[in-house]
Amino acid sequence: MVKCKTKITQNELDALIEIQLLSKKNKKKRKTIIFSITTILLLVMVYVSLHLERRVNFLENGVKSITSVLSSAVMIPFKAFNSEKNVDQSESYTIQKNINKSLESEIEELKDTLSLNKTFTEYECINATVLTRNKNYWLNTIIIDKGLDNNIGMDMAVITKNGLIGKIVKVYKNSSEVKLITADDINYKVSVLLSTESGDYYGVLSGYSKNSKLLKIKGVDKDSNIKVGDKATTSGIGGIFPKGVYIGEVEKIKEDKYNLSKVVYIKINQDFNNIHYVTVLKDRK
Repeated sequence: MVKCKTKITQNELDALIEIQLLSKKNKKKRKTIIFSITTILLLVMVYVSLHLERRVNFLENGVKSITSVLSSAVMIPFKAFNSEKNVDQSESYTIQKNINKSLESEIEELKDTLSLNKTFTEYECINATVLTRNKNYWLNTIIIDKGLDNNIGMDMAVITKNGLIGKIVKVYKNSSEVKLITADDINYKVSVLLSTESGDYYGVLSGYSKNSKLLKIKGVDKDSNIKVGDKATTSGIGGIFPKGVYIGEVEKIKEDKYNLSKVVYIKINQDFNNIHYVTVLKDRK
């Protein structure tokens, strides 16, 4: 067996050394490049991430703002509706309450009117309903739903549970006109009896004050011992009004301008602005 011995020249050795050095340099460069690229990619990713986050936050905030505005805009009519609904319900309740109160008042008034049949037994009591009244002469007259067909006649007294309110002045087939004691008519007179602890005194109802809401009784004896709170009723003198129909109570007393008699002012219990039911007194004779 023949052994061959290979001899490497100096030039070849230098070449090998140079190749190894170049290889090491290339590895370092590759590492540097890879590191640089990796660093750049990381920076880009961080930037993109932050940028996207800002955009997302911006969009999110924008969506939230728009949603909030739209929500508020949508809720406005509902809030208004609910508010209006609450107001309507409140107004409806108030109206219904007033209606119920008015109905209860009318029912009580009707009951009291019917009870008068037991009080004035010597008279035929004809119960009637107020049909209408003139707004320009509100305290002068009323129209009731009873007339000739119900045996209503002229000058019949008309009363309520609170006392005398007037007399019949016009009669039609199915209705009648009542002149109220509050009427602005100087010729409308009613004989009045004032009952006191010391005795009875007479006077004439001759006027009504809209401001004080008091009836004026003239011609009362100047020496009469009339006090506030004494009762005033119809005297029966004259034959038109039956005796003893309640009118009101004494509110104040004055001397007349000639100091010959007293003027007595009567407070009435009847609310003449609200009359719904009345009773006409017809003499049974």
